[in-house]
Amino acid sequence: MFQALLAYSKVVDAINERVGTTVKWLILGSVLVSAGNATSRYALGMASNAWLELQWYFFAAVYMLGAAYTLKRNEHVRIDLVSSRLTARTRNWIDAGGMLIFVMPTTLYICLESIPNFWESVLNQEVSQNAGGLIRWPLRILVPIGFGLLFLQAGSEFIKRVAFLRGEGEDVLESGGHPDMDMDDDEISEETK
Repeated sequence: MFQALLAYSKVVDAINERVGTTVKWLILGSVLVSAGNATSRYALGMASNAWLELQWYFFAAVYMLGAAYTLKRNEHVRIDLVSSRLTARTRNWIDAGGMLIFVMPTTLYICLESIPNFWESVLNQEVSQNAGGLIRWPLRILVPIGFGLLFLQAGSEFIKRVAFLRGEGEDVLESGGHPDMDMDDDEISEETK
């Protein structure tokens, strides 16, 4: 039974790894849009609110869709001064409890509550109030998707913490994510022999 949960955890980790490594390219897109907009404004005397908003959309996508990736990589801000003095079991108990009591309920609530806002934006064909602005629903859908991915990743992290506490997994707080996800193909095939 628990092996099925660990398999589920690996699938969630793989999804968020893929999403995170994909959306990080939007940072480059944001920089290019910003540079292009600034160049056209100063060199050609033409500016566009749509380009400025597209830059914001890209940044919002990176922020919202990258949060789960950051959690998977164990790179969210924590108080290392305190946690470094705790035992591995205590750190994992605290993390498991935090995921279950705080992160999962909060992310699920925000995900579910943001869906009607997204639908309202689609139905009303909401557009930015700025002249030449963009439609809003692509921005609004980032909230339920981002918090949904974060909810799934928190569940995955909870499973990994419990696996460690049960003696069935490694301390991912030390290794950062599933250790086998960071291996190359040769290391994986060597480990499965």
